[in-house]
Amino acid sequence: MNLKLVYVSLLMFGVAGLLLFMHLQAWIEEQPTRNIGQESEEKVQQQAIPQVFRFHSMEELERITKHRITAKHLGIPNKALKDSVHSQEDGSPFLGLPGSLIPGFSEEPQKITLLLQPFKQVVVPPAMNKMSISNNRWKAMGEMQEKRKSVLRNVCRKHVVSEEKRPPIQLLRMVSRIYVEDKHKLLYCEVPKAGCSNWKRVLIVLSGLANSAANITHNAVHYGKHLKKLDSYDLKGIHMRLKAYTKVIFVRDPLERLVSAFRDKFEHPNSYYHPVFGKAIIKKYRLNADREALATGSGVTFKEFVKYLLDSHRPVGMDTHWEQINKLCYPCFIDYDFIGKFEHLEEDANYFLRLIGAPEGMAFPHFKDRHATDKRTNSEVVQRYLAEIPDTERQQTYDFYYLDYLMFNYTVPYAQP
Repeated sequence: MNLKLVYVSLLMFGVAGLLLFMHLQAWIEEQPTRNIGQESEEKVQQQAIPQVFRFHSMEELERITKHRITAKHLGIPNKALKDSVHSQEDGSPFLGLPGSLIPGFSEEPQKITLLLQPFKQVVVPPAMNKMSISNNRWKAMGEMQEKRKSVLRNVCRKHVVSEEKRPPIQLLRMVSRIYVEDKHKLLYCEVPKAGCSNWKRVLIVLSGLANSAANITHNAVHYGKHLKKLDSYDLKGIHMRLKAYTKVIFVRDPLERLVSAFRDKFEHPNSYYHPVFGKAIIKKYRLNADREALATGSGVTFKEFVKYLLDSHRPVGMDTHWEQINKLCYPCFIDYDFIGKFEHLEEDANYFLRLIGAPEGMAFPHFKDRHATDKRTNSEVVQRYLAEIPDTERQQTYDFYYLDYLMFNYTVPYAQP
């Protein structure tokens, strides 16, 4: 009897153990299968995200922007590209191209289009507080802004924005002169000799880095690295700011700007422009130059400077202080919300500061940044300098800045000195 009980007990224990083993084996076999499935799904998701939201590093971006995109690559007829200059319904910060595409980009349009898909719905109007500007004076200035932008668009449509006439341009180059002020969502394109030093002071104050523009030195403005440029951001940051921020440019009569640059860089001691530009200019354009002039680069005349400017084989390259504005800020590709003029600098600037909601009482600085005792370069001063060069060179200098004169509606300058 005891043997039967032992036998039955052993049999039941064995059956229970077998059932437990089978259950455990089934669980073990099921567990790794589920983990592999989860890992596989996670990998698919990780691969899918970069396809839609991946942004290129600066190194990749530089490599990509060596290629160009044209109407042919986009599948846009030439006429359609030209006629689209005035179409801003998609909120594109670029004139003449769809909002999802940036001019000057890769020959892989599908890749670029996919790259920019997340931003197609980001259509944020500039923070221009026009409701706060009610009196007649400000109203007249607002109307003037619309006229300036209309003139610019018409010139761009006629002379620049078409596939045949439009040179391919890299994105990073287009935005390389644009400074960013995130607090007030502001993009300022720097045009040297058009109030840029004081404008950068204003940006520093607006950003909260200083209480007053008067306390910011010239070196702090230009070498302090307090401000970021738009090309320092990744593609996402660049495109977002171009769409959402208020874009402003201040311009100046081109020949007045040219003379101002010459006076600043060559008529005063300068440890950069004299040895770099002055020596090369004197060596090529001055007959029987003495050793001191060749060694120091000091004493360049305006006539020699103009010869350098007009020479297609310059001994030294261009400089931003006398480069054409259309090659600094690309106003036919970037749709600027505000066009100010140096000739009305304080009035235009203070109007703009009210529009963007700058702190109450803040005004644009009116002091001269450098060489404070020198007379400001005006039409009278320009006439005096132009008298030093022959009529043919005076006309050629105007031709050099022809597009700038048209774009910003300056009159034909100084026909007779």
